[in-house]
Amino acid sequence: MSLYSKRGVSAQKEEVHAATKNLNQGLFPKAFCKIYPDHLGGDEDFVNVMHADGAGTKSILAYLYWKETGDISVWKGIAQDAIVMNLDDLLCVGIYDNIIFNSTIDRNKNLIPGEVLEQIINGTQEFFDKMKTFGINIHYLGGETADVGDVVRTIAVNGTMTARWQKNKIISNENLPTGQAGIKAGNVIVGLASYGQSTYESEYNSGIGSNGLTSARHDMLSKFYADNFKESYDNSLSDDVVYIGKYKLSDNYKLQTTNLPAGQAGYKQELNIGQLLLSPTKTYAPLIKNLLENSFDKIHGLIHCSGGGQTKCLKYIPGNVRVIKDNLFEPPLIFKLIQQASGADDKEMYQVFNMGCRMEIYTDEDFASSIIDAAKSFNIDAQIIGRVGASDRKELVINLKENKLIF
Repeated sequence: MSLYSKRGVSAQKEEVHAATKNLNQGLFPKAFCKIYPDHLGGDEDFVNVMHADGAGTKSILAYLYWKETGDISVWKGIAQDAIVMNLDDLLCVGIYDNIIFNSTIDRNKNLIPGEVLEQIINGTQEFFDKMKTFGINIHYLGGETADVGDVVRTIAVNGTMTARWQKNKIISNENLPTGQAGIKAGNVIVGLASYGQSTYESEYNSGIGSNGLTSARHDMLSKFYADNFKESYDNSLSDDVVYIGKYKLSDNYKLQTTNLPAGQAGYKQELNIGQLLLSPTKTYAPLIKNLLENSFDKIHGLIHCSGGGQTKCLKYIPGNVRVIKDNLFEPPLIFKLIQQASGADDKEMYQVFNMGCRMEIYTDEDFASSIIDAAKSFNIDAQIIGRVGASDRKELVINLKENKLIF
């Protein structure tokens, strides 16, 4: 059993999928989000989407970092995580504007004061204000903040996004009656890097996203946190899987050119381990909006490599095809540090973490260069990371330099 499983979490969410298997799968079962008829407006030409997600256990890292360093601004990043984990899922079905957001924050009031809530709420509005400058309008319609110390050890930061969208502008990953082509054999996959500093980010992003943080936290951080912050973990876990690393969050790590993937040289700055682990989840909204508005018919599919990492595509590709990823980005520093600390094999790493690529765009080969050029205009690394081939079964093959992974 992997360390990830021993800690009571699952990259593939098998039990969740089993529990929801009998629910309505929506109008387009292979779409990245469930798509429903326009219950809000009653128009056959429109659809409704409601999506819920959050920052996960990344909020525990923010809690520890705040306690250790006194830097309360770290909570603004958690606000962004909760938003982007929703927003970038909506991007995958073609939605990028006129979105409603509602937040849900559960806290232990004895540990999480009002000042933390203020940082999260203000950080939420600041992110929406920034997106608005790119024509991405997200309307903040309040939410629920509950003091539930008997249920939540520290704090959980989640949100829900709702949108009403034109049906003929939906990306479903499969062929539609409207003529929109889905993912098929012959497509190439353009990957968007999760690391680096885009034109709309204020600092270097390690690429961590908001998945696999239970593993990253316990594998990298030392017993200091188990001894001093028992509220930060499930006390029923065996001691041999709790905070088994060597780092403190305030330990500095110098980013040198040799630590960074190609194209990200020049970040010769010093960040601490906490800053690497807490890099806010990067959104691709400005870029994806540009592509969908100008080249909608060229986009055959969009996959957000969140829970399930590089294996996420298996859930959404239609039919029996073989997805071959043989030119992925070199994993950025944060994932190398996590793997060194955990001793996890490549197969576990690639099905838990994004490993440097958090968004996949499926398209025809002749359009790939246009996507790459558009990404570069936002200072986002992009490249063809693989392709889709014919097969008699659904399969994913990841070819690494010294290893082949088959899922």
